[in-house]
Amino acid sequence: MVSMVGRRSRSFTEPVEGILRRSGLAYLDLGIVAGALGLVAASLVTLAASTQELVEGSPLFYVTRQSIYAGVGFLIMLALARFDYSRFRELRVGLYAALIVSILFVLAFGVAARGSQRWIELPYFTFQPSELGKVILILALAGFTIDRAKRLPEGQRTARLVLLGLFPAAVVFVQPDLGTGLVYGVITLSILFVAGVRWTHFAALGGAAVVAVTLVLAVAPAIGTPLLHDYQQSRLTAFINPSEDPGAASYQSLQAIIAVGSGQKTGRGAEATQTQLDFLPEHHTDFIFAVVGERFGFVGAAFVLSLYALLFWRALRILTISKNLYGTLIAGGIASIILFQVFVNVGMSIGVMPITGIPLPLMSYGGSSVLVTFMALGLLQSIFIQSQLTSKGRQRPF
Repeated sequence: MVSMVGRRSRSFTEPVEGILRRSGLAYLDLGIVAGALGLVAASLVTLAASTQELVEGSPLFYVTRQSIYAGVGFLIMLALARFDYSRFRELRVGLYAALIVSILFVLAFGVAARGSQRWIELPYFTFQPSELGKVILILALAGFTIDRAKRLPEGQRTARLVLLGLFPAAVVFVQPDLGTGLVYGVITLSILFVAGVRWTHFAALGGAAVVAVTLVLAVAPAIGTPLLHDYQQSRLTAFINPSEDPGAASYQSLQAIIAVGSGQKTGRGAEATQTQLDFLPEHHTDFIFAVVGERFGFVGAAFVLSLYALLFWRALRILTISKNLYGTLIAGGIASIILFQVFVNVGMSIGVMPITGIPLPLMSYGGSSVLVTFMALGLLQSIFIQSQLTSKGRQRPF
């Protein structure tokens, strides 16, 4: 009797296991899957609780659209997991050219909103190419790093890679999109770091950055040729002394701090007045972490941060086991943008970082951000799967 049950159990599970292997699902990093799905669930719960009054007659407008974005993004992640990421190295020139053309196209013909020209209007969807550019820049710059290492002296290699990374950052900055421009800069520095660039080069880059910030924030306004819009400069400086102008430049930051602080340990639930009475601006996008803090308290905020810690840990783990340097550089770039975006966005909500409009990955409402984050996670899955197959000497099962 026992043997018959055992045979029936095996006959049922073997076809399922075969399907999982052929589809690649059996080789996925489950930590990434758990972290991503946990953040999507947290996003939907938060949006459902805080956006019911934003669209008249459609209380689940944002929840429904975010669910669709997440579903499509998850499928994209699975598709990329099945693809050998190493092939992108051969496409580095084309990918970089596509990045530059797309952000220049937006600068010339994009849709303007709230003083920025960042989007392309598509049927049922507004797309932000600079978001996709984060992943494209990682793929292209990682390929250029390996290519330049074979043919150029170290100093020239570093200089050219910095120029390749900062040129699209400058174009995005002009849109103006300061937050994404900063992310491009972080991607460039992280890939240089993982590639093993000397510390003296980073010291030189740091000195150049200090000079650039001084010129932008102090010298240029003093001589009457400001390089930043007034609202951009006020946002960058208001967090230093938020009480100086609480009704204008510091308003968003102060309201976010109040929301987070009022949540205390377990949150205010349905009595989250900062959100419900619309004191907290952009609470479904830039300041969604403040909504989590107010509504679900320290417990909810800690849960969300633990999911990001899981994703970051898995990205670093995948970085160490990649089958080649190209995968290591890609994983390093993705780990950097996850950490940087979370650090800046959460910092915005607690008043320790300037307001730059950087979204909270998989939490902030927005199709471009959600889809691109899942693309990045799909690349991590591809690197993980390839390393597993290589270490076990297996042929690719799909």
